[in-house]
Amino acid sequence: MDTKWQPTLSDHPGPKYKALADTLKDGIRLGALAPGSRLPPVRDLAWKLSITPGTVARAYTILTDAGLCEATVGRGTFVAEGRARKNYEPIFVDSVPHGSGGLTGDLKLMSPALPNMGQAQLIRELMQRVAEEPLSGLMHYPSREGFQPAREAVVGWLAGSPIGALSQEDIVLSHGGQNGISLAMQAILTGQKPVILIEDLAYPGFRRAAELLRAEAIPVPMDGDGIIPEALEELVQKHEAQILCTSCEVHNPTVIFTPETRRMQIAAVAERHNVQIIEDDCYRMGPFRAPSYRQIAPRHGWYVSSISKTLTPALRIGFAIAPQGRGADLRVAAENGFFGLATPLGDLATLLLRDPRTAKIAEQVRDEIARHVKCMVNHLGTHDLTWREDVPIAWLRLPTGWRAASFCRAAAERSIKLRPAEDFACRDARAPHAVRIAINAQLPFDRFEHAMATLRELLDNPPERIGV
Repeated sequence: MDTKWQPTLSDHPGPKYKALADTLKDGIRLGALAPGSRLPPVRDLAWKLSITPGTVARAYTILTDAGLCEATVGRGTFVAEGRARKNYEPIFVDSVPHGSGGLTGDLKLMSPALPNMGQAQLIRELMQRVAEEPLSGLMHYPSREGFQPAREAVVGWLAGSPIGALSQEDIVLSHGGQNGISLAMQAILTGQKPVILIEDLAYPGFRRAAELLRAEAIPVPMDGDGIIPEALEELVQKHEAQILCTSCEVHNPTVIFTPETRRMQIAAVAERHNVQIIEDDCYRMGPFRAPSYRQIAPRHGWYVSSISKTLTPALRIGFAIAPQGRGADLRVAAENGFFGLATPLGDLATLLLRDPRTAKIAEQVRDEIARHVKCMVNHLGTHDLTWREDVPIAWLRLPTGWRAASFCRAAAERSIKLRPAEDFACRDARAPHAVRIAINAQLPFDRFEHAMATLRELLDNPPERIGV
């Protein structure tokens, strides 16, 4: 090591590889390990610390993935120079940035990981303002009145969106989109054995929320435009369903879009049978392409979204919006469940959504996601890939010779983590041979591109026998 500083693992609890990574990170942060200094060879440091070479290699990978170190073939691992380190600013203050692959060094493409385009620094600044002068105070329970500025900020954030007439009284702030979905279900469902309808491939959170409320989730057949209206009407009548859950702007996982004509047909079924529609719009990063169900069916459309796919998932800031005349029902569900968000979090949401820099940052995040999507399409576009530049996921239908489970295992053997179609299907349903690929924009770009090239190689070379 080009310094006399030596790591001491006893200062950090937990697994040895994490303790070593945290110790080295402390040395870099405190200046004991200067930019450009060389870390010792893996085997030398392992011998000095009485640990395995694999443990040291794992720690070095963490620092390299995080941008704190640089590995050069034939020369070793070095502390990153100032320019490289400046570009590294994780959204989560953790041992490694969320989504960078985790402590194991895996390339996680299971959930989207947003790039930091300045939102981390902006959030720090706004948190400091909240700490110095909290808008809502620090010595009382959350209140409906206290969160009015935050709800008005949501109205401003959604200005121009085709979600119908909107008042801050229609809005409840939630702990992310999943909590918003649960709140809407709680506000709607009645009876001992309620039934909800979901798309035949659907966001798993719909089923989880239904299970918590002891509701049965029934899948509805889809085609290339989304839910099939005739199938929906048949299932509504058969099961006396109370809710339809859907993601019509960006369907998770298949990325398909439901056009306005189809939405009108679906809304007509819902209105005929008094079925409430919960629209999950958490994956849309660009502008709307068609009116929401809340605008098409004002008394039946519930809208849920969050900032998790536009700014950061760390804050868990989401919002649920009730249809006309149902705001009180949504408020009761929230107040009886958790009183409301922590007041400093509500203050932070107010400042963040009102700050003129936020929209620009969200646009930059979208542009960086688009850059990663283009890279993915360059490598995988000759296969059956459904994608959009403004969506942080893609749907890959596998060629003959591959099944989802065996493809995911083969990718995992190369340290790439994907989600198979089975994750989005109901328990007894038959899932297609497909996988969902999430954009991880917190990886170094060359590592992301290498992952795409690896997936292309797998797709082009299926096993001789179809495995399960």
